[in-house]
Amino acid sequence: MTITASTSSIHPMLNIAIKAARAAGSIINRAALDVESVRVSKKMENDFVTEVDQASEKIIIDTLLNAYPDHGILAEESGKTHGNPNAEHVWIIDPLDGTTNFIHGFPFYCVSIALQSRGRLEQAVVYDPSRNDLFTSTRGRGAFLNDRRLRVSKRIRMKECLITTGFPFRDGDDFKAYLSMLAEVMTRTAGVRRPGAAALDLAYVAAGFSDGFFETGLHPWDMAAGALLVTEAGGLVGNFTGEADYLLQRECLAANPKVYGQLVSLLQPYSKFSGVADKAVAAQAIAELRKDIDDSTH
Repeated sequence: MTITASTSSIHPMLNIAIKAARAAGSIINRAALDVESVRVSKKMENDFVTEVDQASEKIIIDTLLNAYPDHGILAEESGKTHGNPNAEHVWIIDPLDGTTNFIHGFPFYCVSIALQSRGRLEQAVVYDPSRNDLFTSTRGRGAFLNDRRLRVSKRIRMKECLITTGFPFRDGDDFKAYLSMLAEVMTRTAGVRRPGAAALDLAYVAAGFSDGFFETGLHPWDMAAGALLVTEAGGLVGNFTGEADYLLQRECLAANPKVYGQLVSLLQPYSKFSGVADKAVAAQAIAELRKDIDDSTH
């Protein structure tokens, strides 16, 4: 039996997020018709931003703050320059996750919008405009793809699993450690894929299209919406040591519960938090990551 979400049951805040995501998706789809004319600039090596990212983010922020002017905003391109900086409700936005894919015409990218209330993820939208796939979730109400209820995969043997990941691409990334992680996973699974948009990768774990996902170097806007989709679809999300406090830790692991534990055992040695028994040391490391995120959004 297919379980669907009726329009009347959708949380009003989620409805606004859906409206914002679809508006951004329209901008992205129009630009995709002539992607070679899109102006592109570099934020840093191999990290691009386009006028489409910026226009998409503007319409998302305008839509959200028009409905909820007292809410806060944490957005990839404009940081924390909009909304109420002290709000209990904060929208976490990636207006175009997979920009490098987009500017090459590779159709795997999405809009990602999450609402965090008092530090807890409550609403999520991941919208793939090229496929018109809308992934949505409200805490406690399940996850959906185009009104169809989602569940993570049921596979339990690693040899049968398809795992997605993201390659390191910035100067300073630990390529050697990543290649070791990749070798650990590749030799034990049916396959590893690198589609190129973390939010959509996480949505695919929620839908059971893949069995797990791992990546380092991520920001909150890469993970927030997809993470709620996964947990509401019955999966687990955390850092490489399996701890649930991952949003500010720059590493993300998500999978169905059986596969999650097996991936933790493989990836834990590569976590920057592995073996950190001293809570004060761990707290200091997280504080430094938070400062990096704050610096990168100003």
